[in-house]
Amino acid sequence: MSTSPQPGMRAPMRDRGLDVRVKSAQEAAYQIRMGVLEQGEAQGEGYVGQALGAADLLAVAYTDQMHLDPANPDWEDRDRFLLSIGHYALAVYSALAEAGTIPREELTTYAADGSRLPMSGMSTYTPGMEISGGSLGHGLGIAVGTALGLRHQGRGRPLVLNLLSDGELDEGSTWEAAMSASHFQLGNLIALVDMNGMQADGRTEDVMRNEPQVERWESFGWHAQRVDGHDVEALIRAFDEAAEGASPTGRPHVIICDTVLGKGVPMLESREKLHFMKIAEEEWPLCKEQLTAGHRSDETEEDVR
Repeated sequence: MSTSPQPGMRAPMRDRGLDVRVKSAQEAAYQIRMGVLEQGEAQGEGYVGQALGAADLLAVAYTDQMHLDPANPDWEDRDRFLLSIGHYALAVYSALAEAGTIPREELTTYAADGSRLPMSGMSTYTPGMEISGGSLGHGLGIAVGTALGLRHQGRGRPLVLNLLSDGELDEGSTWEAAMSASHFQLGNLIALVDMNGMQADGRTEDVMRNEPQVERWESFGWHAQRVDGHDVEALIRAFDEAAEGASPTGRPHVIICDTVLGKGVPMLESREKLHFMKIAEEEWPLCKEQLTAGHRSDETEEDVR
């Protein structure tokens, strides 16, 4: 197993001060959200609410935590990010642009004919997209196989991160995968659960109640943490704890992230139908204005100087 630095490889920021890391990740989250809006505006629609809600955890994963080489997304010792919920793809595209794997200007080709950025994430189209997602409930099973395969190859160190939704917790295949991960002691696996409380058919608690989550994962043999998915400092601390406990063998890790659909854009946060959004042409500039205004209000006077 080799994890020595490679040309162009970007290592995690764990040796930097926490304040520096938090500010860097907050700025990355803002850029990811703006990229989501740019993609949505290009098509006039999309799964914008989910992408805005997941921006903070993606910012921490891609710009603070993961070993990767932006110029070589197939580098063998990279950490893997597996997107189970394929319709969140525009958030991952924006994170890949922020990490430097794809050009920022390419985001405006989202879902267009001939684009490398289809509406649902597909590994055959997009550099850095590890799997084709969208068949919900399959992502964690693929992550288990990936983590097990890396260990069999003697590559126990690369982490396997899998983003799945709270709706996927309705699927029995998810819990079969969770049971397998602890059985095979996949300590190099970190599941990230986006708990936004909504599914295509309605509120999660109405469709299928799935609490208490921490106790449920722990009963399957996982090391479980639950955080506010928009508290960047809490996310960094949770990722650090999971990464420090990662090993070729041991308990798999899960970070359960409570998020808000449309986060960062008040006019979208308050909308009733958020699963798939059609947004009027004249509303997109206002969405961007609200996002920027909220981001700037979070900056300190020192940041502005």
